[in-house]
Amino acid sequence: MLNIISKTKYAYIFSIVLTLLSILSISLWGLKFGIDFTGGTVMEINFPQNPPTNEDVIVILSDLNLGSLTIQKKGNNSMLVSYASVDDSVNQSVWEKINEKYSESMQVKVDYRDSSISNELKINSLWALFWAALGIMAFIAFAFRKVSRPVQSWKYGAGAVIALIHDVLITVGAFSILGHFRGIEIGIPFIAALLTILGFSVHDTIVVYDRTRENLLRKSDKESFPEVVNRSLNETLVRSINTSLTVVITLLAIYIFGGETIQNFALALLIGVSFGTYSSIFIASALLVTSYNRIKK
Repeated sequence: MLNIISKTKYAYIFSIVLTLLSILSISLWGLKFGIDFTGGTVMEINFPQNPPTNEDVIVILSDLNLGSLTIQKKGNNSMLVSYASVDDSVNQSVWEKINEKYSESMQVKVDYRDSSISNELKINSLWALFWAALGIMAFIAFAFRKVSRPVQSWKYGAGAVIALIHDVLITVGAFSILGHFRGIEIGIPFIAALLTILGFSVHDTIVVYDRTRENLLRKSDKESFPEVVNRSLNETLVRSINTSLTVVITLLAIYIFGGETIQNFALALLIGVSFGTYSSIFIASALLVTSYNRIKK
């Protein structure tokens, strides 16, 4: 049996260093927001014959120095051109550049995303993450209400939420670094990825907690609480790793073959799921043992 709990100190150091680096990156560079959060224009263009590649359109529009320029395929012959500007003259220049190169192209529609609505969306996204974390903590505390000794039930919820914050902070920190050095922007799919990470991570943590609860109810008097937690971790270790590996392999396939429009979503999930598995094994349960040791002292 692996003595996972004995590695708590090293896991804490590793997680604290990564979390602090993430906070430092977010403080220094922030996040590079896409037009979902800054406002801008989405122009749909149809190409009846020989549609260009995304790279071709980027080259055509390079002289305009458009901020947050992204190109997305829509069906076989259509394309969505998004950029951070709502100026009519800029929109006209974009259309003229494309139509000059592809005279058969047709402008289907132009949608505007207002910056004030985008700011409201940003605030609502933060509230969604907050309420999701709070709801998870309340649910776990309620689910483990019958296990009040030797650690109070609310501490199960607190441990799970701390692990969730750890996973989300590291994912956001990674995208802060990627945004600064590689210009990767975040939009609504990134928020969806964070909420998915919350769900996946807490699912893994609850499996370990549930096995701990079962073992506590039938443990012998000679077995201490840290030993029960360690045994529970060992009993669920293979399941946790196998479940995560199947998800990671699927996400890798999406990231490699799914195209650039979904790559950042898959990358955020890859980072979050990997650290979610790590935190459910080395952080969430370790926090219960740390709390127990403090009470004992």
